[in-house]
Amino acid sequence: MLTLLGFAMIGTFLVLIMMKKMSPIAALVLIPALFCVFAGKGAHLGDYVIDGVGKLAPTAAMLMFAIVYFGVMIDVGLFDPVVRAILRFCKADPMRVVVGTAVLAAVVSLDGDGSTTFMITVSAMYPLYKRLGLSLVVMTGVAATANGVMNTLPWGGPTARAATALKLDAADIFVPMIPALAMGLVCVLVLAYVLGVKERRRVGTLALPGEGAHEAVLVAEPAEAQPATVAAGAGAGAGAGAGAGAAAGVGSTPAARTGTGELASPRPMPAAAPPGGEGNADGMQGLDPNRPTLRPRLYWFNAALTVALLAAMIMELLPIPVLFLLGAALALTVNFPHMPDQKARVAAHADNVLNVAGMVFAAAVFTGVLTGTGMVKHMADWLVGAIPDGMGPHMALVTGLLSLPLTYFMSNDGFYFGVLPVLAEAGAAHGVSPLEIARASLVGQALHMSSPLVPAVYVLVGMAKVEFGDHTRFTVKWAALTSLVVLAAGMVFGII
Repeated sequence: MLTLLGFAMIGTFLVLIMMKKMSPIAALVLIPALFCVFAGKGAHLGDYVIDGVGKLAPTAAMLMFAIVYFGVMIDVGLFDPVVRAILRFCKADPMRVVVGTAVLAAVVSLDGDGSTTFMITVSAMYPLYKRLGLSLVVMTGVAATANGVMNTLPWGGPTARAATALKLDAADIFVPMIPALAMGLVCVLVLAYVLGVKERRRVGTLALPGEGAHEAVLVAEPAEAQPATVAAGAGAGAGAGAGAGAAAGVGSTPAARTGTGELASPRPMPAAAPPGGEGNADGMQGLDPNRPTLRPRLYWFNAALTVALLAAMIMELLPIPVLFLLGAALALTVNFPHMPDQKARVAAHADNVLNVAGMVFAAAVFTGVLTGTGMVKHMADWLVGAIPDGMGPHMALVTGLLSLPLTYFMSNDGFYFGVLPVLAEAGAAHGVSPLEIARASLVGQALHMSSPLVPAVYVLVGMAKVEFGDHTRFTVKWAALTSLVVLAAGMVFGII
């Protein structure tokens, strides 16, 4: 009974948010509450919710202050040179922008924290996507999938959990998996290239008057602000896909086009707004080189503070929520010493903070009911029991395949500490090494990072201003493909 209710609850949630019949926050709260009553445990709903909130409260606190911190760093101009450097590499080519998103997300993921990765990636790339009129779900999908592959780093969490659950050395699990994970990254880059080419055909490229189509400067330096115009790509490509782009929630392209794909008239391009920043009516102003929040004289202080904060996080000198709390307080005090300015900066980012924190606490209801009612355990036991006896010698492959749905519908803690030991025991009975089981359990992480149970994904979609349902519908198929590539590579290389 609980097994059927668990699958029904998850399925109902996914269908409703992807069809946009309910907001994610409402669905995360109301659907599990309803199914808790169906399970006959409505009297314990309060206990389940409080337990779930208690477990996720530190995460919510970390995200709240991290958003304020990185929002202030955007305001004061810390990431402006990064955006300009990326733009010079991308040369206003949508394909390069999308590939650059994958590379940036993968590199920043080295810190092992998905929330930080998404905040930095969106901060740097959001203005470029807005200026070029690219699909924001492409940005969130590529960033989430790249981070999912990199989430398997020993300090990222899953590998350490697998090692702890099976009493193995994390290095013995991770190091042999590097070739397979590298193939996963290659898959993400190929995916980014394909999606970038599609975006290039849809929107064309930006160009300065009198320059080639790939020589735009979208984020001008203070002394270099120049008007830019849009150079149409192939006539059909500029118009084709416009309807699909609108359906995916993509804003209009930055300039008006005639029916032939030519510009109706050149016009200056407005600056794009970073998430949570101030802007004009159309939300296209934010990386303005003359904005009053810039603090060029404090640039190196802010850079050193950010590096020190990330280093302290990696070295685990203090709990991450405490580090971001201290960092946000210090950044506000030094950059905006006057109280009205500090209040204005906090207010500017309050929308993002409320959205993300609300999502996390709503997700606590979902996870609390799943765990408290025993639905997760019954679902996992049913899946493991459904494995035919003849698949015993192939338990590594089975583990890899099960890791996709189980890490998507369960927390990493629930999967690695609750399900993985059972899979490893079943494999051992057929002579399958626990190391192979542990390595196979990592392949679902590319999909896991888009799970509604992962708080970091709400940072990603919240800062990018993308509907969670749109992100899920777009990303799940590509993330699952990437996970299967990692699994196939592991088997070809003899790792799994």
